[in-house]
Amino acid sequence: MKLEKITDGDRRCYPDACGTAHALDLIGERWALLVIREMLLGPRRFADLRESLPGISANVLTQRLKWLETVGVVQRRKLAPPASVQVYELTEWGREAESVIVALGRWGARSPFQDVSQPLSAVGMVMSFRAMFLPSQAESVEAKIAFSTDKTAYSFTISKGALGFDAGVDASAQARLCGTPGQLASAVYGIRPLEDLEREGVRIDGERAAFHRFASAFALPPKVGWDGSKVAAGKGA
Repeated sequence: MKLEKITDGDRRCYPDACGTAHALDLIGERWALLVIREMLLGPRRFADLRESLPGISANVLTQRLKWLETVGVVQRRKLAPPASVQVYELTEWGREAESVIVALGRWGARSPFQDVSQPLSAVGMVMSFRAMFLPSQAESVEAKIAFSTDKTAYSFTISKGALGFDAGVDASAQARLCGTPGQLASAVYGIRPLEDLEREGVRIDGERAAFHRFASAFALPPKVGWDGSKVAAGKGA
């Protein structure tokens, strides 16, 4: 089936047989990849998606969801009682885009133009941790850390060089950090000293040493210069 047959007539497709070009036909419009990112951890309500994506209008979000559903990346369903609300979720094929998003996140983090002061969603934080985790630096690390924002909580475990993840706060977590997703990511990557973040309201309970062990397994990739050369590396690069 040709993609043009299921478009609304206003959508332009690349005249290119490459799979990459076709992928851009499917998910290359503004906001589309971020909408997919926000569903990588599970079903989301329309209102939740809009809240997690500052700057997207209700109309644009509706258009993106409709298109992604049309091409088989997203599906709708109604949760069972007592919730009984409509949610959007990725199809099995749609979830395969996770590796693409993780790779893009790591590639984009090398740009000297990235502004880490911009808003970061809770899902964006989780996906960032997955992208910046370095198994080679985690071989001797054993740590279980919980992160809480105003509406969400996640627990991460590092064991035998692998990163595990669960929703919610694990009661056995060695340390728990509370703050905004941006603050928590800054703490892990060492972008700002933990002490400065604490003065802004970030709270850390439990074993600080466990948190520092955890953070040692993550690093932002080296930035590139204006000419594309590697210019910097390190925790806060």
